[in-house]
This record gives sequence, C-alpha cells and structure tokens, in this order.
Amino acid sequence: MFHGIRCLLTGVKLLGESGIRRFVAIPLLINIAIFAAVLWFGIQWFDQFLLKMLPGWLEWAEFILWPLFAITYFLVVFYLFALLMNVIAAPFNGLLAEKVEQHLRGEQIKDSGSTNMQLVKEIPRSIGNEIGKLVYFLLRSLPLLLLFVIPGVNVIAPFLWLLFSAWMLSLEYLDYPLGNHNIRFKTTRALVRRQRLKCLSFGAMVAGLTMIPLINFIAMPAAVAGATVLYLETLATDAEAFKASQ
Repeated sequence: MFHGIRCLLTGVKLLGESGIRRFVAIPLLINIAIFAAVLWFGIQWFDQFLLKMLPGWLEWAEFILWPLFAITYFLVVFYLFALLMNVIAAPFNGLLAEKVEQHLRGEQIKDSGSTNMQLVKEIPRSIGNEIGKLVYFLLRSLPLLLLFVIPGVNVIAPFLWLLFSAWMLSLEYLDYPLGNHNIRFKTTRALVRRQRLKCLSFGAMVAGLTMIPLINFIAMPAAVAGATVLYLETLATDAEAFKASQ
C-alpha cells in the first residue's frame, strides 16, 4: 500500500533533476493557473454549498462535518478543473513522463529540437486521448455527485468521493507513461486493477498533495513523474506481456 506513496515522493524529488527540470515548466505553469482559478471559485461559492448540502437535522454537528465537507468540496472542484486542464497539458505531461522514464533507465535525454518536433506531432493524439478520458470520468462522477444532494445519504458521499478520486487520479496519471508505450486507456484500466491497492494509495497521495497550499502547485508534474516511477516498478512487466500477446 505504501509503495504508491513512495513513488509519488520519488516523483517530487525527480522534478529537481538537471535533465528533467526544463520539461516541468509548462505543466507547472498550467497547474498554477488551475489552483488560482479554483481558489477564487471556492472562496466565492463554498458557504452557499455548505448551506445547501448540510441537512437541517445535522446542523448541531456542523462543527464536525464542516471540515469534511470543506475538504470534499475543494477536492471535487480541484478534480473537475484538473480534468479539464489536463486536456491542455496532456502533450507536455506525456513528454515529461517520457523524459522521466529515460532518466530512470539511464538513457540519454534527447535534445530540444527533436523534442519540439515530437511535441507538435503528439498534440492531436494526446488531446484526443484526454477528451476520451474526460468523458469516461464524467459519466462515472456525475451519478456520484448526485449523492451530495440527497439528505442523509450526502453524509457518506464525501468518503465515496475520496475513494473515487484516488482511483481516477491513479488512472489519469498512469495513462501518461503507459500511453507512451502505446497502451490504450482500456488496457490501462485493466493493468491498474491488478495493482489496485498500490495505485489507490498513489491516487490518494496525489489528491492529498492538491490540498496543501503552495505544494499543490507541483502536484501535476509530480504526479506525472511519480506515475512513471510506479509504472516502471509495478506495471511495466504486465504491460510488456500484454503487448507481446497482441
């Protein structure tokens, strides 16, 4: 279980490596934009959200439930914004995953000229893949979000959302290193299920990282780097076996 957490922490350390730093800049700027927008949105709307979501018969427990609803609210908003922004950042995240993998394998990282050409070629495929993932996630998240408006049931909705977010974030970021090896998202889901606990712990750690002020600015690139570590240590063998069987 702690394997996924260790992989994300390793990903954070990798962002400072000399061969990796230059590929972090754009995902980092995109992440800053995400959280600036989310912070403004959250401050504007959270009080109204809490008043609507908390049943009248639980007002006496507001001081206990307020932190839980606050964490869940911001996690939901961060998550939805992150999904949309990942569409924009997808080509850069895929490139970052590739460079991290080259670094970890001890391979030479390619020069910027070939990298720029590769990035341009990858944009249509990456964005198309992200839109497909976005549709997949939204179809499963919308029914879960409905639980937040059902009195009584919405008390357990935050816990279900936390579990759902951990699972979806693990899929989101592991798809970058797996996608670089021509593994489709459907196969990614099957591979991740085989290592469910490790991947859930990774996704939960990513979700937690997004909730820490200032640290959350590096959440996206750190998650990409950490997912690449998790792929190499846990999923690479299964991925290669799947490709060999095709």
